[in-house]
Amino acid sequence: GVGAVVVAWPGALTAVGWIGGAFLLGYGALAARRVLRPAATGLETAGEAAGSRRRAVLTCLAMTWLNPHVYLDTVFLLGSVAADHGPLRWTFGLGAVLASVCWFAALGFGARLLSRFLARPTAWRVLDGLVAATMIVLGLTLIAGA
Repeated sequence: GVGAVVVAWPGALTAVGWIGGAFLLGYGALAARRVLRPAATGLETAGEAAGSRRRAVLTCLAMTWLNPHVYLDTVFLLGSVAADHGPLRWTFGLGAVLASVCWFAALGFGARLLSRFLARPTAWRVLDGLVAATMIVLGLTLIAGA
């Protein structure tokens, strides 16, 4: 599917790189804003950082389905690497899915283990600083490669 689009329109990869890069730069800027101005974002106290369950679920869904890395990593990168494995491509894909399940389970359990530490606003500012730096570097890298 995606291979056919890229063959028909080679500019598709360039477009995805620019769009994904812009998204990541915007996300990085929002994280940097939370570091520099926590009071403006409502995260000045740990109690206000939690929010509602509905908001958490909607944010999780948005971060999953609107994240360009989901498509870049899964469709382009994983698909390309799997195709190189010939008849074992489905085995490779299954291994990648299992690794992903393990990774996200570890993130979930790790978050629970770190919950006391993450209850402090300073910890969130440090985390947001790391997120901002990572997203900005990734965004610039995508745009530079586009």
